[in-house]
Amino acid sequence: MALIGSGMQTILAFLGALLLLILVHEWGHYWVARRVGVKVLRFSIGFGKPLWLSRRGPDQTEWVIGAFPFGGYVRMLDEREGPVLPEEAPRAFNRQSLPRRFAIVLAGPLANFILAFLIYWGLYLYGIPGLVPYVDAPPQGTLAASAGFQAGERITRVGSQPVETWNEVQLLLIDQALERGRLELETRDDAGHIALHGLDLSELAPAQRDADLLDQIGLRPWDFPIPPEAGRVLPDSPAGHAGLQTGDRIVAVDGQPLASWQALVKIIRASANRPLVMTLERHGAPQTITITPHAEQGERGEVVGKIGVSPRLTPELNARYWTTVREGPLDALQHAGSKTWEVIRLTFKTFAAMVAGEASWKNVGGPIQIADYAGQTARMGAIPYLTFIALISISLGALNLLPVPLLDGGHLMYYVVELIKGSPVSDRTLALTQRVGLMILTALMGFALYNDIQRLLTN
Repeated sequence: MALIGSGMQTILAFLGALLLLILVHEWGHYWVARRVGVKVLRFSIGFGKPLWLSRRGPDQTEWVIGAFPFGGYVRMLDEREGPVLPEEAPRAFNRQSLPRRFAIVLAGPLANFILAFLIYWGLYLYGIPGLVPYVDAPPQGTLAASAGFQAGERITRVGSQPVETWNEVQLLLIDQALERGRLELETRDDAGHIALHGLDLSELAPAQRDADLLDQIGLRPWDFPIPPEAGRVLPDSPAGHAGLQTGDRIVAVDGQPLASWQALVKIIRASANRPLVMTLERHGAPQTITITPHAEQGERGEVVGKIGVSPRLTPELNARYWTTVREGPLDALQHAGSKTWEVIRLTFKTFAAMVAGEASWKNVGGPIQIADYAGQTARMGAIPYLTFIALISISLGALNLLPVPLLDGGHLMYYVVELIKGSPVSDRTLALTQRVGLMILTALMGFALYNDIQRLLTN
């Protein structure tokens, strides 16, 4: 039952994000088209047979929700697509000046970038929680081990950039890995000693420059020991039904002593639908309860056990290992702009590296992977989910700007050619390049779906 609930949440989170991103993208095209006087015939979210249709406005624009929500379009008056009344010809898209056509096409991707910027601005105002970048002992043979990283060191700077969270560390390292460069990381230990560690990322193979880059390098968050004490207990959960209470210290499971909360989590995750006998200390007195973990879907699609309880973290422990990046309105604008630009730049750099064979094509994900990430982040809370939407919005905008026929970037490419040669691209060239574009997009979609299936099969 829990798996069904988790699956439904994933579907709803995916559809919610998808429809929002499509709406924003198409609204960008629509808004600019209307501002320059082009008549819009239809605004559609989704393709195929209309599930809902309404005609509104002075032009009786058709507002449509299609049966297949994987995309959308804005259909404008155009003499190349059908007869146009003489009195309406000045409002046809094809009659517009080159700058106006360029602006209409560019507005869709820009709208996605603006959405990401607004999300980041709101998040910086509210406060973005993050894990402080304390390093665990790196595995032998990794770049981090060769660079001399020690367990418990805190990364304070990557290159010339100061960092506060692991997320910032990861983005900077991915950027440098694509550059295949060498950079220095500054760390500080509990005694205040500062150390510099050099990482030569040119030693990484293309297949290693993927989403698990930190793991490939050997840089892992410090798994600092947390006492096995119950914090928040969800009422309608296995732990709640069994009578576990906040403050209970779990000293043993099935007779095996526990040293940390992490050890308890490993046992619970591996014990879906299997009763566990837990020995507790409650106000100094021993207690024994039996809890049967529910089966739920894990981060990689596997079945794991969960009991509905979080660890009890003291304010001192929280303050040391977690931080919140929060800014005032003006500083938040600056940080949101910098963050948006950095992610846009990194996205295009990743595209270029994949084409050049310097980054793994395993990075390409399709709808299954996106849906999985949507479900995971939605279960984690509003801030991770909104961050996910901002990242996908930038990816969608960047993808549409690629110079591939049928995408917005392909149309912009035609307009650049028109500007250079002084006349529009011929119908023959247009038809030929669009067939090529269709083949490229079909191959890309097929490859993304293949990667999705491979991830499912290999968890």
